[in-house]
Amino acid sequence: MKINNYKKYFVLILLFISTIACNEKFDINQFNTDDKGNISGDTIFVKLNPDWNEFNHPEDVIIGREPLIYVADTDNDRVVMLNLDGQILGTRNIKHPVAVAQDYRLNLLICGQFDTLGQTFSAVYKIDLFSSNHNLETAPIKRILPQLSDLNKPDRKYTGVTVFYDNSYIIARTGPNNTNLIDPDNSLLKFVTKNNGTKDSLTGRVALLQPTGTGILSVNAVSSVKSFNKRNYDLLINLVGENSFKTQWLKYISSQEFTGYQNNLNPNESDMMTPGYFISPQGAELDASGNIYVAESTKDSVYKFNSFGDKLIGFGGVSVFDQPYAVAYFNKILYVADRGNNRILRFQLSTDL
Repeated sequence: MKINNYKKYFVLILLFISTIACNEKFDINQFNTDDKGNISGDTIFVKLNPDWNEFNHPEDVIIGREPLIYVADTDNDRVVMLNLDGQILGTRNIKHPVAVAQDYRLNLLICGQFDTLGQTFSAVYKIDLFSSNHNLETAPIKRILPQLSDLNKPDRKYTGVTVFYDNSYIIARTGPNNTNLIDPDNSLLKFVTKNNGTKDSLTGRVALLQPTGTGILSVNAVSSVKSFNKRNYDLLINLVGENSFKTQWLKYISSQEFTGYQNNLNPNESDMMTPGYFISPQGAELDASGNIYVAESTKDSVYKFNSFGDKLIGFGGVSVFDQPYAVAYFNKILYVADRGNNRILRFQLSTDL
């Protein structure tokens, strides 16, 4: 009986080893990307093979609602649609795409560029996948921004987009002109959709956010914006301007006393809200448990925080990433747009293997 049990255990060990052999485990020392350390016990991220290498400086990756994967393949001037195995299903030529989102009608919203009047302008496009039976190449496309009144402001950039549960959406805008109290460049713009999604209307700037602030409730050079995929209007924003708190959770409050955004995490009470914790955070993501992932391009690292802003784990370094710009999460797999290495990487926690 004991011999049979030993055989059983030996077979299980072989199966486990064969599973791990298909992946790549990093040296645990690679994960110490700051002086606090970022390994909790023996839990590490394991890189899944193969890498997806068909890209040129990709700056965003999202999991669509189908679910399919969409990549802003920035310097190839295209948006790429892939299945979960990494097979390319379609592409669409858009100049210099930097951010992608998808609404609940399966429209894609893309921040990119267009040329007119001898100049290049930042732009936001909407692609109707539903009407083309998900043929990305032939799907109808319209340009939402810039509006005609903005064509004298070529320095304005659209850097991020995210969608709420009711198909309204937020576009992050940056630029150098922020002395105008009515319409500063650094803003979050709110859009609503009407007529079954065929009409997009700008309702205005999100109020009470500081265009050049260095503290909380600032939109000083927003690099990305992310909704919570819940029936609320909460936002995660990343900032690359001069700010002490470069990843912030903006919680939407609606009451008799106040309507608008407030900071959900207090300064100095968590890792994420420690002054100077980030240098250049470029992308954020949430999982079903409310954990927050941040891609920090200057530190070549990805961090995972709980919903209180406490760091759970971080990993990376120059041996793993070169400018991670975006993160996406689906079915226990973390997708990272590794911009400097021209690829999309996938990771899974060792405890989930």
